[in-house]
Amino acid sequence: MSNTSLNIGFIGLGIMGTPMAGHLIKGGHKLAVYTLGPVPEPIAGSSAKVCANAKEVAQLSDIIITMVPDTPDVGAALFGENGVAAGLSQGKVVIDMSSISPVETKEYARKIEALGCDYVDAPVSGGDVGAKNASLSIMCGAKPEVFERVKPVFELMGKNITLVGGIGDGQTCKVANQIVVALTINAVAEGLLFASRAGADAAKVRQALLGGLATSRILEILGERMIKRTFDPGFRIALHQKDLNLALGAARQLGLALPATSTAQQLFSACVSHGGAAWDHSGMVRALEKLSNFEIGQKAV
Repeated sequence: MSNTSLNIGFIGLGIMGTPMAGHLIKGGHKLAVYTLGPVPEPIAGSSAKVCANAKEVAQLSDIIITMVPDTPDVGAALFGENGVAAGLSQGKVVIDMSSISPVETKEYARKIEALGCDYVDAPVSGGDVGAKNASLSIMCGAKPEVFERVKPVFELMGKNITLVGGIGDGQTCKVANQIVVALTINAVAEGLLFASRAGADAAKVRQALLGGLATSRILEILGERMIKRTFDPGFRIALHQKDLNLALGAARQLGLALPATSTAQQLFSACVSHGGAAWDHSGMVRALEKLSNFEIGQKAV
């Protein structure tokens, strides 16, 4: 990987964006940043230049990364007043690492390319742990030559970096990822709840399962959160619901049946109705616990 310092813009310094931006700074790059609300201390106290708006970020940067919650947020960051598009000049690259609609992604790319710039959709998986450890899985939709140009930047934030296909294919891959993650959370929650209600120690059951075919990152990380009752995000249920809405909406358009995905979405909705929109998505277990009138770790009688 080249050691050349790049001028990189980063928009969106949330739970994921803050550590991701931090890795780019540690990698020797010059960062211009903008976020809604206060700039988190790890970035505010670094060499990064805090900008007044997204337009200024784009003016100062050759590569501009957005990492924001939802499709409309990306649209606002790119094309709103003082947005990225207003600060672009020919030859720059815009990378969206948010998880948003593949359809809107293609439209955003068309507008950016019309300005003489390149576009990459590169959503990530791995949660806050992956962001902090620079071990994210990064799913890219881009022209191959553009992907190769920005891959060294991705290598500072992730481990499994894949060019899935053209523009929008990265987002399609992320939607598929979120289906698998939601259904695995459901499976882990039901398994641990069953074990606990049957009188076994859920922590020891989880440890045993980690050595067999049922092992997964979900069982490892989110299973531990279920047992320890630590539901601070992480990845908020409201955001996972947004991703499953993308999946179910696209499934209707494609004529697909995704019954288990629909069930997972209903369990998330039950959590939200109990005030859990901001819980970590491992909190899905709470909906199952309500249905069963039993909590993991409770003494079975």
